[in-house]
Amino acid sequence: MEKWTQDQYEQTLARKKQEAHDAMQLYILINAKDLQDECEPGVKNLSAACKAMLNQMLEGDGFEVEPKVKSKIAGKLTVRYYVDNLDPSRRKYSEVNQ
Repeated sequence: MEKWTQDQYEQTLARKKQEAHDAMQLYILINAKDLQDECEPGVKNLSAACKAMLNQMLEGDGFEVEPKVKSKIAGKLTVRYYVDNLDPSRRKYSEVNQ
């Protein structure tokens, strides 16, 4: 069984954000280990899950739990994604917080 790619995780995150937006939620919390367990139970693929989570962060999103490691790749990585505005023109978190 092939491991998920970062892109597959990003598509899953985008879908979750859209579903929360459609449900009129202001934000969603996503934890890396929970996301990976949901997508790939029993598989060790935290790197792809975390990288996707970080890449999906937009301006205004933030860390609920920010791992101390520089790469931020850890099971406890938890991100608060604001889903009230999913406008594609929102800048990426990485562009705003260099």
